[in-house]
Amino acid sequence: MMFLTVGSMFCMNDILLPSLIDYFRLNYTKATMIQFSFYITYILFPLPVAWMIHRFGYKISLIVALVTCAVGCSLFMPAKLLDSYLFVLAAIFILSTGITIINVAANPFITLLGDEDGAHIRMNFVQVFSRIGYAVTPLIATFLIYKSSGEIRFQFPYMLLSALIFIIALLISMSNMPSFKAPKEEHFSIPRLFRESYGYRYLFFGVIAMFFYVGAEACTAGFFIPYLKSELGFTASEAARYLTFYYIFAAAMGMAAVVILRYIRAHILVGIFGLCMIICYLICIFLRTGFNEYILCSLGLFLSVMFPTLFSLAIEGIGSFAGKGSALLNIAIVGGAVFPPLQGLIADSSTVAISYIVPCLCFAVITMYAFLFTRASLKYKLF
Repeated sequence: MMFLTVGSMFCMNDILLPSLIDYFRLNYTKATMIQFSFYITYILFPLPVAWMIHRFGYKISLIVALVTCAVGCSLFMPAKLLDSYLFVLAAIFILSTGITIINVAANPFITLLGDEDGAHIRMNFVQVFSRIGYAVTPLIATFLIYKSSGEIRFQFPYMLLSALIFIIALLISMSNMPSFKAPKEEHFSIPRLFRESYGYRYLFFGVIAMFFYVGAEACTAGFFIPYLKSELGFTASEAARYLTFYYIFAAAMGMAAVVILRYIRAHILVGIFGLCMIICYLICIFLRTGFNEYILCSLGLFLSVMFPTLFSLAIEGIGSFAGKGSALLNIAIVGGAVFPPLQGLIADSSTVAISYIVPCLCFAVITMYAFLFTRASLKYKLF
């Protein structure tokens, strides 16, 4: 349930961006401050969160994360009452702070719940629930935000999420979830964390790949509805239906990946899917095939396995350093704050279609990482 709700909170950015463009009369560059406010937390908080996990364990950290998310969601009500875009950005920042804690705590927690060889499969399995949250959110959120009278109630879905998140936090607090606190004799310090990280070269390459991946994902989904509206003439509700297909494809492939990864090495799958992403981007940028909306949706198929697989590839073989490595990987998620404004600038000066060159170039880097710089590709020298 927690991963499903986190998926919904991530997806809300993709619905919120076009709705606030209409509500506050924003250009694309100003609208991408939504993504900037959401992802900038990943450069500010992962290291303090790593300390919190070290000090208090995973369970308390997750409860703090969920309460923070709920507070952020609840602040959308005063943002609407005050008609303040800055207040919206502040609410997103607080919400994202909670999600940052979840990402730093929950992902390594999943990898620790079994043998190392099954980490890629477990990560993809739990991410299926996030993808389901992504899939059900566009139509529901669009219905809640846009009234038939034309009024935009951007705060309404967040109020529902706030109530749901508080309930999940309460259930976790009453559960028997293991804490997995770090040993008391280990002393945590930020300088030591960076010094220790130098010994894990695959983690270093993985952090770079994660930076480009999250930027590409934020760009792809954030400009999905604007692409359909400006390039293909779709309405907001029609575009939301295709965004739903995009996330349904992602959820379906996420479930299929649990089986596929038993037969195909993780880095090979990432590389092949990266090449497919590049081809789809280039078609959407330069061609009008009559099927561009479906090609855009198909990006969800290939993007689905990226985050969990890149994450598990990066912390593969680093043992007890996994929790701290997770903090470094989550710093890389700040890529989501870096690349959407660049895409917004291109969209404002050219077209939304041309702006998709930004995630296309990001996946060129990710594909090169998969084939050349993961632990397995260097070990087996397949590429």
